[in-house]
Amino acid sequence: MTEAANLRVWHEGRVGRLVLDRPRALNALDLGMISGLAEALANWREAPAVQAVLITGAGERAFCAGGDIRAMREAALAGDGVAIERFFADEYALNEGIANYPKPYIALIDGICMGGGIGVSVHGAVRVASEHARFAMPETGIGFFPDIGASYFLPRLPGEIGMYLALTGAELHGADAVHAGLATHFVPRAAFPDLERAIIADGPAVIAGFAAPLPPFGLAPHRALIDRCFGEASVPAIIAALEAAATPFAAETLATLRARSPSALAWSFALLRRGAERTLSACLAQELALTRRITRHPDFHEGVRAMVVDKDRTPRWRPASLAEVDPAAIAALFT
Repeated sequence: MTEAANLRVWHEGRVGRLVLDRPRALNALDLGMISGLAEALANWREAPAVQAVLITGAGERAFCAGGDIRAMREAALAGDGVAIERFFADEYALNEGIANYPKPYIALIDGICMGGGIGVSVHGAVRVASEHARFAMPETGIGFFPDIGASYFLPRLPGEIGMYLALTGAELHGADAVHAGLATHFVPRAAFPDLERAIIADGPAVIAGFAAPLPPFGLAPHRALIDRCFGEASVPAIIAALEAAATPFAAETLATLRARSPSALAWSFALLRRGAERTLSACLAQELALTRRITRHPDFHEGVRAMVVDKDRTPRWRPASLAEVDPAAIAALFT
């Protein structure tokens, strides 16, 4: 077994094992973990003894809560563009490497799976979610945008679920992630140890035998409203459609959107609409280019401060309202 900082790597049976081992930080990815994951995948790519790769998270609270966004804010405040570029470039290269991996890449997801955690799972062939799995892309709440290839996979979810998840940061729990397309199988947490042993002994073909029947999709009663409202041609039009809907779910969604960074809503909407027509590689390239600009934006600094550093949950966005967001300034981010 190799134990790099915050990552355990070893070969067991037919499987290459990866364990994100930073439980006190909810297994959030740092640069060393990203490098270690990429190195292990490269080493196993042509290894005949490794027929599949299995990734899990240490502890019961999280699979992976995302990238180390606090460190990125500190680098941005220090003007360290090199550190920011390296982190995101390496992370996105890892995401693309997982998507193109020639062997089954299996993620067992138990607990929080957000942002970068989705990046090291959703691009793989098999994503198994327990009833405790919590999927979300909460970036508009910290003045950032859904990245790690989200501009590719979110527009390809059913209907407008991807845009809804991108703008609101709403969580999908357990089986709902399978309904939405973020996970491929639903397996209760209690069965995870037996599932791991079976994968190690017999490979990924055993997973289907562990899958539990799916309960009804929690968003099913709201699908028509989501598709209608989040299919609008702009964020202001989405807001207007939700206001016109006048349902409790619409009101709750409006309250969520109004708490998000107005600028982040605008650039995230534009990013996903572009991503719907692009390859994964092109989406990741666009996201990397966007990180260079967004990490300098005051809403990123303020959002991470309010939600991650000080945790006062009261970010002061600039500009403070969607009406004040300049469409030309948003368009300029993509030139």
